Amino acid sequence: MTALQGLRIADFSRILAGPLATMLLGDLGADVVKVERPGGGDDTRSWGPPYAEDGTATYFLSVNRNKQSQVLDLSTQIGRRRAQDLAVECGIVVENFRPGVMDRLGLGYEVLAERRPDLIYCSISAFGSGDGAALPGYDLIVQAVGGLMSITGTPDGEPQKVGVALVDVVTGLFAALGIVAAVRHRERTGEGQRIEVDLLSCVLAALTNQAAGYTAGGVIPQRMGNQHPSIAPYETLPTGDGVLAVAVGNDKQFTAMCAVLDAPELVGDTRFVSNTSRVGHRDALRTELVKRLSGGDAATWARRLNDAGVPAGPVNDLAAAFEYAQSLGLEPIVNIGGTALPRNPLRMAGTPVRYASAPPRLEKL
Repeated sequence: MTALQGLRIADFSRILAGPLATMLLGDLGADVVKVERPGGGDDTRSWGPPYAEDGTATYFLSVNRNKQSQVLDLSTQIGRRRAQDLAVECGIVVENFRPGVMDRLGLGYEVLAERRPDLIYCSISAFGSGDGAALPGYDLIVQAVGGLMSITGTPDGEPQKVGVALVDVVTGLFAALGIVAAVRHRERTGEGQRIEVDLLSCVLAALTNQAAGYTAGGVIPQRMGNQHPSIAPYETLPTGDGVLAVAVGNDKQFTAMCAVLDAPELVGDTRFVSNTSRVGHRDALRTELVKRLSGGDAATWARRLNDAGVPAGPVNDLAAAFEYAQSLGLEPIVNIGGTALPRNPLRMAGTPVRYASAPPRLEKL
C-alpha cells in the first residue's frame, strides 16, 4: 500500500519543476501519465551530455521515474480532445506552459472543471499569471532576478548561480505539497481547485533567513562566499590536504573545536568568547583556524571534530558524496530496470516509497 495509491495525474509539464513534482507524487503511489509532444518529447530528453549507457540524457532520467509516457499532438484537434479526456479522467493536472497557452489549447482550468468540478489543476510558471505572464524564464534567470545569485559567490567575485537548478527543485517541492493539500481538501469536501506556483515567489520564500533579514530587518545581504552572516566559524577552511567545512553553532562546540585543534587559548580570547564577538572578528578567527588546520588533512580533521561533537566534513565531489552516504547505510542509489538513480529521501514505515518503473521511453505517435 502506498500513500497516494488511487490518484491519477495528467502531467503536461516538462523540463524540471513540474516533472520533479509529479515524480515525487509517483514515488508515493500516484499513477502519472506524462504527456509529450511528437518527435522529441520532453526537452530534457536531448539535454546532454551526460548520457546513460542506452543513450538517454541523464537529465531526463533524474525526474521522470514512475511515469508512463503518452505522445499527443496538441496542435491537432484530435490530440487536444484526447488530452482533455485524459485530464478529466485523471482528475489532477500539472502543467508548466507559459500562462495562457493551456487556455488557447482548450485545456485550461475553467474548461476542464466544467466537465469535472472536483478537478485539481496545478499551474507552474516563471513569474505568475499576472503582469509577469508574458515573461519567459528559466531557472538561471530566476536565480538572477530573484536575488539568489546576489548572495552566492565570493565578495570580490561575480554573482554565481547555484550548481544545480535549485529554484526549479524548490518549486517542484512546493507544487507537490500544494497538490497533496488540495487532494486532502477534495477528500473532505468534494471540491477541486486551481493551484498556482511560480519560480520567483518560490525562490523568495526559499531565501528564508536572508529574505526575512530584508523584509523584517531592512538588511540587504551581500555575497560572503561560504561564510554565514550570523554564525562564526560557519564556513569552509583550507587544511594541509583538502577543504574542510565547519559549522560551529554555539560556544560549547567552539570550545570543543579549540580542544581538538590544541588551541585552548582561543576560547579565552575576548574576540572569540561568544558567537557575536566571533562574527565581529571572523577574519582574525579564520586566520587562527587555518594556521592550526594546516597540520592535517580535511578527512582526518573531520573525523576528530565529529568525535568531539563538532559538525564538520570534507568538501566531497559527487562520487565521494554518494560513497559517504553509502558508508552511513543510507543506500542513496536505487536501480530501476537497470537504471541507477538517486533514491527518494523519504523513509515511510507504513506507506513506503515505490520504484515501479524506470523513466519511460518516448513512444511513437
